[in-house]
Amino acid sequence: MPDFNLSALDLAVVVLFVTAVIAIALWVGRRQDSSESFFLAGRTMVWPVVGFSLFATQFGGTQYLGLAGAGFETGISVWNFEWMATVVLLVFALLILPFYLQSRITTVPEFLERRYDRRARHAFSGFTVVTAMLLDSAGAMFAGSLVLSLLFPEVPLGVLISIIAVLGGGYVLVGGLKSVMITDTIQGVVLFSAGAALFVTVFAQFDFDWSALPELAPEDGFTVAPPADDGFFPWPGIFTGALWLSFYVWVTNHIVVQRVLAAKNIDHGRWGALFAGALQLPVLVFLIFPGILGRGIYDPDQVPDSDMIWPALVFDFVPTGLRGLVVAALVFALMSTLDSVLNGAASLVVNDFVKTRNHRFTERQLLNLGRVLVGLFLVLAGLWAPVITTFSGIVAYFQSFLGYVTMPLVVVLLGGLFWRRASIAAGVWTLAVVPVGLAAFLVFEVLGFGDLQFLYGTGLMVLLSTVVFVGISLATPAPPAEKVEAITWSRATWRQESRELEGTPWYKNYRYLALGLGAVTVCAVLPFV
Repeated sequence: MPDFNLSALDLAVVVLFVTAVIAIALWVGRRQDSSESFFLAGRTMVWPVVGFSLFATQFGGTQYLGLAGAGFETGISVWNFEWMATVVLLVFALLILPFYLQSRITTVPEFLERRYDRRARHAFSGFTVVTAMLLDSAGAMFAGSLVLSLLFPEVPLGVLISIIAVLGGGYVLVGGLKSVMITDTIQGVVLFSAGAALFVTVFAQFDFDWSALPELAPEDGFTVAPPADDGFFPWPGIFTGALWLSFYVWVTNHIVVQRVLAAKNIDHGRWGALFAGALQLPVLVFLIFPGILGRGIYDPDQVPDSDMIWPALVFDFVPTGLRGLVVAALVFALMSTLDSVLNGAASLVVNDFVKTRNHRFTERQLLNLGRVLVGLFLVLAGLWAPVITTFSGIVAYFQSFLGYVTMPLVVVLLGGLFWRRASIAAGVWTLAVVPVGLAAFLVFEVLGFGDLQFLYGTGLMVLLSTVVFVGISLATPAPPAEKVEAITWSRATWRQESRELEGTPWYKNYRYLALGLGAVTVCAVLPFV
């Protein structure tokens, strides 16, 4: 492993980049006069910003570290999470997104209130806020401190977490979602370019010989369909786990969906979602392949932490000066999840709890309350972040927790969108399965009882939630037709959209764009089956 020492030039580049990006964030978000402008960027975002922000929110620095590390340790099977995200984003753009944007909701839980009732909204929203603090923001802080600890090993972990908190939370307090989405776009472009350049540079060490990749990969590690008893990603887990986790992340999780709600109109929302889906596919080449190539550069038995492979390659192969730019962009990527979660969690509290109970607050008061909540959540996440050190890998921590506890939310939302018979009682009481999933996570993942692979555990939670949801729906009265007609999908909805698309050029027709992206996805995945 290299010495993680930044030269004076690298440090200067880091300072300049961080200063410039924060200045841009503060400038674009300088005029915030309402809660909608703070939480939804005034609904003015165009599709490239929506797409890059979607990608960066869920694909921040933790993924840069975790995916390269997983490639180094287990091979390319971790890519299943990314190409499956492309598939789900296609479904989202085609069938689900219109119901979100046309109803002008401010949060995903608000949609549940319209489909079910306020109890479902509050339960869904409260759960999202808690998991955002325990999972996303704390994970981002820990991963950021991990990178900084390489550069400043003598500085205590708590101090590094505090630095990440100040940098990531500062401009959110001032600029809100608009600042977040602009910084996401900047760091997304830089890191995407850096990932491509790093792959080419490292691959050159192997004379661009593609046969080196399967030779260097771990046993059964150069396929997206490992054996069914594989400990990291058994192939049935694509359908029992990865599919449903992607639905949670891209359709159910307000922290991510918030970017689409900020779109200028439905077209920009759809194009942005498809663009984000397209960005998932090159991850195999830009991040996972470098992790595999790292096995030919570093002795796997001598690597103390596989999550450090990507930074190690950066320090070994990126020249001075550019190295500082990549490190600065990586730190911002680590903060992209943090700033998104802080703004999203504050949005949920203000819109789903405060506004629904007390209508006497002015927009200025709601705006100030949102900023106070951002600061409070920042402190809570910082206190929890060190707990994540008990998990062996960043990806493992994120995915296993989500797999066990979020499936009732996925079933309730998808069931409400596509099944008119789903009853109000089912939408509320199925959410009561969440504690069962939390208990299973503690038993199987934290305490280590049994030998249940978490992707199979995810499938079992989907099955249990579906049985409860369907059983209660059939045993209780159906919702009034007028309540669900405008917010559930039907063939009539598809035909109406077909008429609206008549005469639209193919390059603006989201259906043609989705078909093309679907074909590219199939062609990209099949060689690795």
